[in-house]
This record gives sequence, C-alpha cells and structure tokens, in this order.
Amino acid sequence: MTNTRRAPLLACRNLHAYYGDSYVLQGVSFDVPAGELFALLGRNGAGKTTALRAVARTEHPSVTRGEILLAGKPINNLRAFEAARHGVSLVPEDRRIIQGLSVEENLRLAQVEGACGWPLERIYASFPRLADRRRQEGVTLSGGEQQMLAIARALARDICLLLLDEPYEGLSPQMVTEIEELVIALKESGLTIVMVEQNAIAVLRIADRCAILDTGRLVFTGSPAEVLANADLCREYLAI
Repeated sequence: MTNTRRAPLLACRNLHAYYGDSYVLQGVSFDVPAGELFALLGRNGAGKTTALRAVARTEHPSVTRGEILLAGKPINNLRAFEAARHGVSLVPEDRRIIQGLSVEENLRLAQVEGACGWPLERIYASFPRLADRRRQEGVTLSGGEQQMLAIARALARDICLLLLDEPYEGLSPQMVTEIEELVIALKESGLTIVMVEQNAIAVLRIADRCAILDTGRLVFTGSPAEVLANADLCREYLAI
C-alpha cells in the first residue's frame, strides 16, 4: 500500500526543556504534516504551552536536548524573531494586543518588518467584526474579538506554521463556534496549525491528529477517533 501521509512541516525530536530548575518537557517527540491541524492535549501543567513556546523559540523555556525541524531544517538555534522570519507564528493565550493602538494599527505593526502575509483587505473580508472596529482600540474589544485580532495579526505576516495557545479560553459558546469555523477555514486553506486547548472535546472535533502530554511526557499520539474511543485515556488525562 502506498503511504499517502505528507512529509512533516514540523518535527520535534526528543525535546527536553526547562523553566529554571523545573524539568518540563521530558523527551517529547511528534510530527505535524504540512496542512494538518495537530492538537496538543493534556491536563494543566502537562507541558503543552511549553512545547509551543519551544517551537516558537521564545526566550523561555530553555531547550537543552532534542531537535526542532521546520521543513526539514533545524531551528533550535534561532531566536524568536528569526523563527518568525521563517514563518513560525505563536498566538499566545494572553493574546498580547498592544494597548493604545487601534485594531488597524495592531495589524499594520505586524507588517512593519519581514514579508507580509494577508493584506488588510483580505483580513477585513475574513474578519468582518474587525473591519467594523478597525479604529477602535484593540484592548477594548471583547475577548472573542481580541482572539480574532491576535489570529489576524499572525496572518498579516507571511507564515507557514500557526501555533494557537488556548484560543477558546474565556469565550462564550457562540464565539468558540466562530473561532472554530475560522480555524477550520485556515486549515482548509492549507495552513499548518498546532493547537493547545483545554476544551478537548471541541478541538478533537476538528483536529486531524493529536498528542496527549502528561507531566512533560508523551503518553499518546494518534487520531481523535482513537482518543474518543478510549474511555480510560479520556478519563485519566483529559477529564472527559
């Protein structure tokens, strides 16, 4: 039988990462094929956000062992701004909308340096709520609208890998549905996405594959269907 799985855009190999003396990632490995939505799941403190930050090359955590490959090329030694130039974009849980700047100014600031991605016209066509509020200060938007702005700001850059950290956090069911539809549309456009989300049921509905972390170790990698069919796995690691 011919193997139709696409080559990984992102490959993490035996990652070991620390916050100070705290040993957070303990030999974590996973692949994310190009064009897939990959979910990182687990209880609070499992190491999910640490994995995203390691890939994005943020200042913390410190990765002491292992390899991170983007399109087959190592990015371990890159700093965050260099990883961003290679197309890696992290949308953090706190969104980091810049106070004092309007919606449009937040978007334009993302395009000051490096290759531009979506033009403003495309962003506003895809995010009509942001179009209506383009002159409103970004931090005064609702939680769901701020999440849209954070994702739109990522798309304003030329990216190949979108890292989403808890995009549903604190949102109403209606806004969760809107963000979910947006993420599906981005995946269908060919964008590769790694998503950390505490709402496991919601992300399992849309993910292609997933991994479960527990206290810094990988305990499962496979399909959402396999997770949902395993009651012990759901109960022990996902509380569902």
